Amino acid sequence: MPEKTTGDKPGERIAKVMARAGIASRRAAEAMIAAGRVAVNGAVISSPALNVTRRDKVTVDGQPLPGRARTRLFRYHKPRGLVTTHSDPQGRPTIFAKLPKRLPRLISVGRLDLNSEGLLLLTNDGGLARALELPSTGWERRYRVRALGRVTQNALDGLKRGVAVAGVRYGPIEAALDREQGANVWLTVSLREGKNREVRRVLEHLGLKVNRLIRIAYGPFELGELEDATVEEVETEDLRKLLGPALAAQAGADFTGPLQGEERTRSSHNSGARQQGREPGIQKQARGSRPDSGSPLRESRNDGKIRRRRPDRSGGPRPAWPRPKS
Repeated sequence: MPEKTTGDKPGERIAKVMARAGIASRRAAEAMIAAGRVAVNGAVISSPALNVTRRDKVTVDGQPLPGRARTRLFRYHKPRGLVTTHSDPQGRPTIFAKLPKRLPRLISVGRLDLNSEGLLLLTNDGGLARALELPSTGWERRYRVRALGRVTQNALDGLKRGVAVAGVRYGPIEAALDREQGANVWLTVSLREGKNREVRRVLEHLGLKVNRLIRIAYGPFELGELEDATVEEVETEDLRKLLGPALAAQAGADFTGPLQGEERTRSSHNSGARQQGREPGIQKQARGSRPDSGSPLRESRNDGKIRRRRPDRSGGPRPAWPRPKS
């Protein structure tokens, strides 16, 4: 891989290099630099405004910076009641505190708020996370929504032109009225922007109060039958294909580097062989199945038993919520 440049200086910003090595997020890396914990070629630095190359020797707390790890992506079924952050000032439980301890250090691709649930993508590569979050990537986020109130399909169709709510402009949204259930309605909502609390605010603008919000897809990756609070790694080969050359290059993804951290969810080296003694809560995507299909028959050992699960042709968990009527 050729050496990158930033402006007239070769290499990459040191905080970015630290983040790619799995030390910390870029923001946390900058804080470590400001605290005097990072040295380059034996000299302690105090500013992240520095580019380094592979020839530079970087140490953190006196320890050499690990080599860059392979880019990895995980699907996680986020439960309600967890916040998407590494630490919460209010002391609320976080998704990262609940993840299996043997996983590498991960960051989320976007967020799901405290009361939202469903598919959350996690990666060890900050460059990939940023690339997948960009609206310019054009990846669709799809949700199943239960909301209190009544709405017509005609009103939902008006969202296709975009809408302004409280001075914030939201882009086109596809929304389908699936069914009415008591005082609630079930909707399928698709969007490509993913602004903060976008679904809740837009539906509130239509007179609906969201009381359940489940993300079932993010681009080509689907929640499928991934069990609640379970994380599953996407095979390296599948990840490479689903990202495509252009997006992988934009993200600066590395599919050939060494695996670091939790080794029992290896993607490309184990030929799909299920390993013994896996920590509860970790699943490995079945070899030969697409991570976005939501349909392959898969085995699960989370409860100490092996069971076969039926495919879900609707692409969503079954039967946790009503499916659209055909």
